Amino acid sequence: MAKILAPSAQWQMGISKRLADASPLTTKMWGSLVLKQTKKGAVKSSAKFGVFAVKSDNSTINRLEQMLNLDVTPYTDKIIAEYIWIGGTGIDVRSKSRTISKPVEHPSELPKWNYDGSSTGQAPGEDSEVILYPQAIFKDPFRGGNNILVICDTYTPAGEPIPTNKRYRAAQIFSDPKVTAEIPWYGIEQEYTLLQTNVKWPVGWPAGGYPGPQGPYYCGVGADKSFGRGISDAHYKACLYAGINISGTNGEVMPGQWEFQVGPSVGIEAGDHIWCARYLLERITEQAGVVLSLDPKPIEGDWNGAGCHTNYSTKSMREEGGFEVIKKAIFNLSLRHKEHISAYGEGNERRLTGKHETASIDTFSWGVANRGCSIRVGRDTEKEGKGYLEDRRPASNMDPYVVTSLLAETTILWEPTLEAEALAAQKLSLKV
Repeated sequence: MAKILAPSAQWQMGISKRLADASPLTTKMWGSLVLKQTKKGAVKSSAKFGVFAVKSDNSTINRLEQMLNLDVTPYTDKIIAEYIWIGGTGIDVRSKSRTISKPVEHPSELPKWNYDGSSTGQAPGEDSEVILYPQAIFKDPFRGGNNILVICDTYTPAGEPIPTNKRYRAAQIFSDPKVTAEIPWYGIEQEYTLLQTNVKWPVGWPAGGYPGPQGPYYCGVGADKSFGRGISDAHYKACLYAGINISGTNGEVMPGQWEFQVGPSVGIEAGDHIWCARYLLERITEQAGVVLSLDPKPIEGDWNGAGCHTNYSTKSMREEGGFEVIKKAIFNLSLRHKEHISAYGEGNERRLTGKHETASIDTFSWGVANRGCSIRVGRDTEKEGKGYLEDRRPASNMDPYVVTSLLAETTILWEPTLEAEALAAQKLSLKV
């Protein structure tokens, strides 16, 4: 992200004010998602992309569209709430729907619910019940009306957070008075790859073959450079409708790879917004007949991986003299490099090689405007003497609750020993 800006007034007003008159994304709107990949003279892909995976005649599709787009608001006060949670892998999203008697504006108005944890890898069969606690609400761009998406975290019937509930620990860190006073802002750059359904090969790539080398695809325009723009644009609008604080999107260096940015978000909401944005992207790619991949290195060889760069600042960093605070934060991050790497996503060692705009996974580094470092500081931050830092280490499949809270913990709450401080200061040549 180019710059961390203040959270907008519209975003801060909450869900009750968001896009009240907006229309849901109807099934007809997914027409732009059909990806025509075959060109004259090009190798034909084995994948065909459409809105519906099941072949049917037009009359059946039209009737289905009519029912999907049916507005029930004039006939009932009841709404549909889609409860969303993180599954047993720590990266998969699950959801199910329930009827709520009337529209709601806050998660506290919603009931807790439960699901079969033995079917998601989160509980044994003999004691399978996992409880869902509603934590954040977003508008539902698929159903429209007063219907909502509900981000939940997960607990045992006794009220203990289950191991995959990373939100619980993050909320504890963000509720610490020292952290609250610093008002931590996050801008998260989520990269992802779109794959053909049957062959699990990037969209736009010939099946079993490769496109031309990287260079023309980053922010590229044209049928031979941009693959999947319809999905990216549909996701952008769905996020805006839902009330997610999405701030931009772009095509990435590897063809078939995209990025969207969420933020600035404050504290725990950064994780809530990323997880809801991921859910929307899963739903949209589902309807488009495309597979979403968050693998940090989906294609081996001379191709860029997929990361989740996290821009971060505190109140002290954004004020006069903030550059010295940023350098102190970098110093702390250098001392806990291994702890952060271990929490920054699975398979990240395949991505953080020191090539393709990454730093080596084994070595901590920082620099101004250097995309080959662990931590990058922007030229504007250096010039103005205040601003933010960018942690370039997180993988695309990282848990945003873990990464955001760990950044706050390391830079605000954690204090190094004097011996470690002296050694790191000498190694990094930081005046702290």
